[in-house]
Amino acid sequence: MAVSPSGFYAHQHKAEGARAQADQKLVEKIKPIFHQSRHTYGSPRLTAALRRDGERCGKNRVARLMRELQLQARQKRRFVPRTTQSDHDQPIAPNWLAKVPTPLRPDQVWVVDITYIQTHPGWIYLAVILDACSRKVVGWAMAASLETSLVTEALNRAQTKRRPAPGLLPHSDRGVQYASSAYRALLATLKITPSMSRPANPYDNAMAESFMATFKTECFDQTPATHAEARLKVFDYLETFYNPKRLHSALGYKSPVEFESQFN
Repeated sequence: MAVSPSGFYAHQHKAEGARAQADQKLVEKIKPIFHQSRHTYGSPRLTAALRRDGERCGKNRVARLMRELQLQARQKRRFVPRTTQSDHDQPIAPNWLAKVPTPLRPDQVWVVDITYIQTHPGWIYLAVILDACSRKVVGWAMAASLETSLVTEALNRAQTKRRPAPGLLPHSDRGVQYASSAYRALLATLKITPSMSRPANPYDNAMAESFMATFKTECFDQTPATHAEARLKVFDYLETFYNPKRLHSALGYKSPVEFESQFN
């Protein structure tokens, strides 16, 4: 390569350039943010977090440094729409969500859904209520069965915590729990008008389904050994990470709690 041995060794020991030194300083900031994100942030969210700390950097540069450090965010599985078993004889509410404007404030529209969590002793189920404006989880409940009490408990918790003004619209799929007499009675008591997706159309409740996919990717790196362990993991993820800390791209890379603070 027409390079002298002395020149080669001199190059190896020369001081790093300004760019390399700046990269090293950036690496020292990237590592703790990535670990604090529970290995969930890719280069876009990491870039946003660095900029919030006053660091001037580009997404491509952050992505390059992450590759060099072998830092890879957990990969969310491709979103596959899931239809709900709605073969029941309970009343079905209209799809009011399709007829109202996009919410501009919290507690105007809530989207609700149920997901299953695998544990070594067997399944445990999680009902979640998500604010459609702030993406904050405003209520949730867990149980070892899919009885209606699972969704009524989540709704009661959300109502007690938030005290929404009249006009709130809760939207769900057509699952039997949301069509049950007990759930409808609770909505009537709270003077809330329900909304349900169209038949076999999971995209009507896509925000809730997308959240569930993110939740299952980021919350569980391995199967919980017990139901109690699953409950602790869910509490830790929702209440100490997702709501107060996780930067959300749809919120301008703010956490749900931070986003809601502008309305207080």
